[in-house]
Amino acid sequence: MSAKIYRPAKTAMQSGRGNTRHWQLEFDPEMPRKIDPMMGYTSSGDMKQQINLRFDSLDEAVAYAKKHGIAYRVVEPKVAKRRKMAYADNFRYDRRQPWTH
Repeated sequence: MSAKIYRPAKTAMQSGRGNTRHWQLEFDPEMPRKIDPMMGYTSSGDMKQQINLRFDSLDEAVAYAKKHGIAYRVVEPKVAKRRKMAYADNFRYDRRQPWTH
């Protein structure tokens, strides 16, 4: 039994950072999923895939995994590199990229 501890990224449908300040522990699948030949549904007998635990900090998530003997891996969040730019920079005469219509 192994798990992944990560901080979820914001969804593409929102511009805020809601639900991204906590850490999650998700169990890795222990058996592959099966496709039902008649209906085409995807099913699995692994019930731990449905468990998703939330923690306020990375230390709490790691402590939980160690306490319960769960092998874990930590996936660090990627930091977005944002360039500060003003609206007036679009109209500068020395733009880096040429103005196109």
